[in-house]
Amino acid sequence: MKELYKIHAEMCKVFSNPIRLEILNLLRDKEMSVTEIIEKTKLTQANISQHLSIMKSKGIVLSNRNGKNIYYKLSNTKIIKAFDIIRDVLSERLETDRKSLFVQRREK
Repeated sequence: MKELYKIHAEMCKVFSNPIRLEILNLLRDKEMSVTEIIEKTKLTQANISQHLSIMKSKGIVLSNRNGKNIYYKLSNTKIIKAFDIIRDVLSERLETDRKSLFVQRREK
């Protein structure tokens, strides 16, 4: 069981970086080349490659080469479900915080 917690924590490190979250979202339902990811994120190849390498080492993405291009896809579609659940929880929290702040301002 401790091994499972360790692997879980390692995988969750991917979710702790906004660039990796953006890449996860881009790969949600399709395979993309590094070039396409660079075009969508407007980040450098070195930056994207570093994040993709981390994601690959954690088992989040798989890669395959086709000619000069390397394509990435999610290793498991359940990863995007976890991503969406976390984002939904955070969206709800933000909405609650906004409403609370609005009420506090009206009471002053």
